[in-house]
Amino acid sequence: MTLATLLQRPVSYYRDSIAVTLSPCPLLTVDVRADVCVIGGGVTGCSTALHLAERGYSVVLLEAGEIGYGASGRSGGQILPGLGTDIATVEKALGLERAREIWEMSRESVRLTASLVQRHAIPCDLAWGYLHAAVKPRHVRELKAFQTRMAERYGYTAIEWLEGDTLRERVVTEAYPGALFESEGGHLHPLNYTLGLARAAQDAGVAIHEHSPVIEVRQGQPVQAITPGGKVSADFLVVATNAYLQGLVPELDGRIMRAANYMIATRPLSSEQVARVLPRNDALADANFVLDYYRLSADRRLIYGGEVSYDGREPRNLPARMDAKMTRLFPVLQGVGIDYRWGGEVAITLNRAPDFGRLGPNLYYAQGYSGHGMSLAGLAGKLLAETIAGQSERFDVFAAMPHRVFPGGKWLRTPLLVLATQFYKLRDRL
Repeated sequence: MTLATLLQRPVSYYRDSIAVTLSPCPLLTVDVRADVCVIGGGVTGCSTALHLAERGYSVVLLEAGEIGYGASGRSGGQILPGLGTDIATVEKALGLERAREIWEMSRESVRLTASLVQRHAIPCDLAWGYLHAAVKPRHVRELKAFQTRMAERYGYTAIEWLEGDTLRERVVTEAYPGALFESEGGHLHPLNYTLGLARAAQDAGVAIHEHSPVIEVRQGQPVQAITPGGKVSADFLVVATNAYLQGLVPELDGRIMRAANYMIATRPLSSEQVARVLPRNDALADANFVLDYYRLSADRRLIYGGEVSYDGREPRNLPARMDAKMTRLFPVLQGVGIDYRWGGEVAITLNRAPDFGRLGPNLYYAQGYSGHGMSLAGLAGKLLAETIAGQSERFDVFAAMPHRVFPGGKWLRTPLLVLATQFYKLRDRL
């Protein structure tokens, strides 16, 4: 990815509302030595670097673009327990006991996010309240069954079924027959949060180099990360590139696929409009496979996301489709101006569970959050730091999750995924 390509991307609302300033992150132009090299300046990489530095390790972080350039700085900013797949998928693969451990660690990831925000005074507008909304009767049955299962098998009771007037106290639309309200979920400004982690890492002694893409990883002791301007030699290396792996580590090719998602931000809404949209300032996602999600920003914009593309091309009539969906949900927003439109890539795995692991004794990775990484990526960084420090038990619980490559090989992988997604889109309509 070239700098010219980066500069061609549309400016997001988040880029225009940055509230965190980093110390200089110069291009890497010399060869350096460190205890750990981290590749990737998203939440995973910044959290890993921070937690390692706090343990006394010398850390160099390399970022191909700018800190938070990828999904960490472009997403819906929603934080909540769980994974990108139903916890039943984990239970089937690893058994109930391990699934319970992963579920509790996902809850820990949300608490960790709040702790990091508070401890490092990150101005990221953290707010609480989350709605999982049913769009049709099938979703109502599924969400109620999920609520019962989580209470009985996982002891999780922080979700409450809402419908009718009680639901409309939180989201003012007739589109949803019901929703689960989750008190442990919430939302934040994702780019300011990521930048806040990076600033905290710098304060702890981490050297960050932006616009320093890694073009080769040479495994061995030490492991080396090669950039156009210099290289980092380290005892350990962490690959935290997620959707931007781009063949850097061939062993991981095929384990993730890039999926583009799209977002809009309206002009600031009036108090009257807010009262007729999200009066309690909750975040919301619907229960469709190709879901829509939204929340309010601190300056009262509706930030609305949805649609998906796996083939690198923007969906047809995207602006009109997104605007129409938003105003169908909230007629009060008919004609409201749209100040920002942007997109970005996330990495998905075949089973939608995150893929954590090691490639040899000193090379680790975490990727494939499947749209559910805003809080989980922060925990991944903490677990990676624990593992490098010799305490790998918790990381290994996630690493035990089996993952397969996407079928179809290099050339058919994307077309097959597009076909599968079309099937689920049709199912969403039933």
